[in-house]
Amino acid sequence: MAGAAPQGPPQGSGQASGGSTGYRQIVGPLLLPTWAVIGVFLLLPVLLMGVYSFLTKEFRGGVIWDFTLAAYDQFFVTRGLFGDEPPQIEWTYIAIFWRSIWQAGVCTLICLIVGFPTAWFIATRPPAQRSVWLFLITVPYWVNLLIRTVSLKFLLRDNGPLNEGLMAIGLISDPLPLVNTNLAVQLGLFYSYLPFMVLPIYAAVERYNFALSEAAADLYATRWTILREIVLPVVKPGIVAGCILVFVPSLGAFLAPDLLGGAKTFMIGSLIDEQFKGSQGNWPFGAAVSMILMALVLLVLLVQARAAGKAGAR
Repeated sequence: MAGAAPQGPPQGSGQASGGSTGYRQIVGPLLLPTWAVIGVFLLLPVLLMGVYSFLTKEFRGGVIWDFTLAAYDQFFVTRGLFGDEPPQIEWTYIAIFWRSIWQAGVCTLICLIVGFPTAWFIATRPPAQRSVWLFLITVPYWVNLLIRTVSLKFLLRDNGPLNEGLMAIGLISDPLPLVNTNLAVQLGLFYSYLPFMVLPIYAAVERYNFALSEAAADLYATRWTILREIVLPVVKPGIVAGCILVFVPSLGAFLAPDLLGGAKTFMIGSLIDEQFKGSQGNWPFGAAVSMILMALVLLVLLVQARAAGKAGAR
């Protein structure tokens, strides 16, 4: 209508905008300590590790500030003892990476097989009992990881309680060689990271509506059908979170391989740890292996994120 006064912004929009601005002005400064901690204790070490991976090894330990790709070249390629032979693929370090991926994958699978029924059992207990079961799951992990791993080695050694008990009841006549084997490393990884699988799945199962299972049973669905078609899709986020929380730290673990394994069970974490020990260590190579490991972990997380995004879009 001609001559009508122009309409202003909707009533309350200025107040909402002002409130949002005021909220940001209050919260912004409160986040500064968090960003400082992340920057100093996360981003800065990663940045330094990335820079060190491009430096040159100093003969007596440490680094020389001469940028090169020698550390990455050492990981992927070998040129003989004196470096004058034609380049060939360095299978030694690739085999260590593959062993680590295999061990982490097996650990994740075992933790899932054991952790899912455990989480389901806890989530289906009466509310008054759940806290007790969760306490029993987590209380061993109040002890330092190093102490727990050493205790496990004491349990598995030739004259340890496990072998002595088996010989006492007549199941074996000689001690089982458990220490310095892949089995011992796998037990150490499983023992270390099982709660990381149980707790996310428990949180997902606790939110599950069990009326869905009852409705499916009324429609003559079998237990396996209910589990496959109803339960697993609902609790899948907890399963995925648990698998990531177990696989990623297992991939870079070094205490279990060092204390429970030997030369044949060398994993990525042990390889990195060796490069920063004493004056004979190779800091650039250790940093390069660390960056390769981080790239592998980020690749796993990226694949999971894309899969989750596609599932959400559907």
